[in-house]
Amino acid sequence: MSGYITGLDSRMVLDSRGRPTVEVDCYVDGSLLGRAIVPSGASTGAYEALELRDGDKTRYMGTGVDKAVGNVKTHLEEALVGLPVDQQNVIDEVMIELDGTPNKSKIGANAILGASMSCLHAGAALHELPLWKYIGGVAGGLMPVPMLNILNGGAHAASNVDVQEFMVMPHGFDSFQEGLRAGVECYHALRTELKKDGLLGGVGDEGGFAPNLPSNEDGLKYMVRAIEGAGYSTDDIGIALDVAATEFLKEDGYHMDGQVLSSESMVEMYEGWLDAYPILSIEDGFGEDDWRGWAAFTKANGHRVQSVGDDLFVTQSERLAQGIELGAANAMLVKLNQVGTVTETLEAMDLASTSGLRNVVSHRSGESEDVTIADLAVGTRAGQIKTGAPARSDRVAKYNQLLRIAEDVTDYRSPF
Repeated sequence: MSGYITGLDSRMVLDSRGRPTVEVDCYVDGSLLGRAIVPSGASTGAYEALELRDGDKTRYMGTGVDKAVGNVKTHLEEALVGLPVDQQNVIDEVMIELDGTPNKSKIGANAILGASMSCLHAGAALHELPLWKYIGGVAGGLMPVPMLNILNGGAHAASNVDVQEFMVMPHGFDSFQEGLRAGVECYHALRTELKKDGLLGGVGDEGGFAPNLPSNEDGLKYMVRAIEGAGYSTDDIGIALDVAATEFLKEDGYHMDGQVLSSESMVEMYEGWLDAYPILSIEDGFGEDDWRGWAAFTKANGHRVQSVGDDLFVTQSERLAQGIELGAANAMLVKLNQVGTVTETLEAMDLASTSGLRNVVSHRSGESEDVTIADLAVGTRAGQIKTGAPARSDRVAKYNQLLRIAEDVTDYRSPF
């Protein structure tokens, strides 16, 4: 095989919320070697690359992706045919230049990322390598500690809970398999605890339970009950939060638990939580432009909790560099579709790790059966992955892929 791209194909498929998204096929020397599905977020940061939607209200309530699909079949295929499929940085640079906008709004980040990911898969297939090994090279893989989102709130649930994700993080185990088992058992234990209290209802976008609660702190209490109810110690299983504070930040402050809080009050609230609960990680504890709040919290508490920038950094090196200079956070959330290409994602992850920040590979609330992020987490040795509850196939697919990879990769250690 010569290894040159001979064609791209694309189609609309559905994501886990029943919304259209983009799937791309990559042909090498006439054979289909790579396929990828692009995820979609609900609580999206203002600085994310643009997800191109049709806006035709008569079809899929305006969320169609025919324009993005068409852009793959015309502009991107024409630009990429003839390129070596295993030169990912060249492929991505060609697409970035072709689009020519700061946020990929001309061709669409969903079109570009679909092509980028499908070429990545094709490159791995060409070299007959598992995707994680193709990404990681000689460094070898590291199994990530999973963050399992077992209680949903915020934009991911129809409840009164402001905090978007309450996750269990089984960090005190000797293998990925044992850590995952513990997290799954906590999920089922939470179901039991909520049922006891008459709060068992539906689940949110990411498969976690979505009860109405008297306060956000009650979510933390249920997490502890779930961990202990499953027979574990909070020394071995901690709590990770995605507050998604941008979602409830208004002009006059943070609207949370029926109050309006300043950045300083948010810091004090988190410090109280850190004193009372086994919290290991807080993601997006402040708004995407509240650099002062971020820096104040991380300076005072970064030694005892992971402070993760998601909307703050949007997996983009320029935003990340600004955050590093200000000491705004000590970890970056990694979402491929926030920046729109594999290469830019890897560059941002490298900048984070070389600057002393941790990387947390993440799914989106609108997911699919695509498992690319499982291999990405292992191959880049990120050490952490958040990919939802152990429920619904769009989430479970990633855990199942990690279980397969764990048959070959035994290195598993806690970042805490």
